[in-house]
Amino acid sequence: MIEKYVDVIGEDELDAIFKIAEKIKDLSILHVNSTKAGGGVAEILNRMLPLMKELGLNVDWKVIRGDSEFFNVTKSFHNALQNGIGNIPSEYFKIYDKWQENNLSEIPLDYDIMFIHDPQPAGLIKFKKNNNKWIWRCHIDISNPYPPVWDFLRKYISQYDSVIISVPSFGRDDIEIPQFVIPPSIDPLSVKNRKIAETTILRILYKFGINPEKPLVTQVSRFDYAKDPLGVLQAYKLAKRHVDIQLLYVGSPATDDPEGEKVYNEVVKASEGDKDIHLLMLPPYSDLEINAFQSASSVVMQKSIKEGFGLTVSEAMWKRKPVIGGNTGGIPLQVINGVTGFLVNSPQGAAHYIIYLIRNKEVRNRLGLNAREHVRRNFLITRELRDYVMTIAYVSNRHN
Repeated sequence: MIEKYVDVIGEDELDAIFKIAEKIKDLSILHVNSTKAGGGVAEILNRMLPLMKELGLNVDWKVIRGDSEFFNVTKSFHNALQNGIGNIPSEYFKIYDKWQENNLSEIPLDYDIMFIHDPQPAGLIKFKKNNNKWIWRCHIDISNPYPPVWDFLRKYISQYDSVIISVPSFGRDDIEIPQFVIPPSIDPLSVKNRKIAETTILRILYKFGINPEKPLVTQVSRFDYAKDPLGVLQAYKLAKRHVDIQLLYVGSPATDDPEGEKVYNEVVKASEGDKDIHLLMLPPYSDLEINAFQSASSVVMQKSIKEGFGLTVSEAMWKRKPVIGGNTGGIPLQVINGVTGFLVNSPQGAAHYIIYLIRNKEVRNRLGLNAREHVRRNFLITRELRDYVMTIAYVSNRHN
């Protein structure tokens, strides 16, 4: 499987990854996160684990348990960390700690490398027993967190051997441990990202009642206020006055996001009466459908107000689509304004660029070609794999 990437990245790059992996072959590695499906973290791990195993690494993946109360707490932490505001009752911190302890029976803590993803399982480190190495992989924006939540989590984070963030601006100067910048990635050979037949694309469009003859504007995101689905609708409605388009908003439920249904219902209400708005809630692993929708789109949006990284941007760019993205988080690393797409701060700005791109096919094509090359150089899974292996080598003092 890993040999198939040679066509995309070249033999030298693949050889380099194998050479670094040799240094850590005798170490056991455990990834821990909060969901097996839904959201970017689970998606990356589903593709990353088999590749790490092919490098000869001894790697496993465990998912923490939690009830709806726990995931309400961690969702409120997530929002407070990204938005810088919150209203967190003191018992939330007790519930968080209780579930860290509850997971001791689920999660073995004796691997040489404990690779902990995001805030939900971060507190497990307080039960660390031996001299193993712990890496906290933070996928969200912690540049301006709500202080009570950050102060609570920081007492755990500061016990780690290193932190990985997605974007340089997410770095913290109030923790004394090494911080590595590793943007996430897409897998070019996955069902979601490989080239698919035109007949497959058409079949899927017809199945969901989407007109293949009318320009399609798409956003693939959870139904989450941070992704601004209501702002996406507003941008579409403004643009629709000038160009004949249809809008597709595709989400999927994530087990660790209890807020999704409420947001979905609000978006449904705001969409009533327009047959050119398609709202889909697809199950996790609807990868072929997502591929077809992105491939069929004239323009792809990721109009987030807050974003950790926004991998759907790279997915669309890999398919040679210009992206209109919110100027936040990791999106500006991917969307180079006027080169691979456009950065916006309002629905009005998004509408302006929708109209511009729909009317200018040549610009769409040029930006699309630039977008694919930018992803090839920076945001493919083989690069993230190499960075992870190098980080493990560093924390375990095997990097020389």
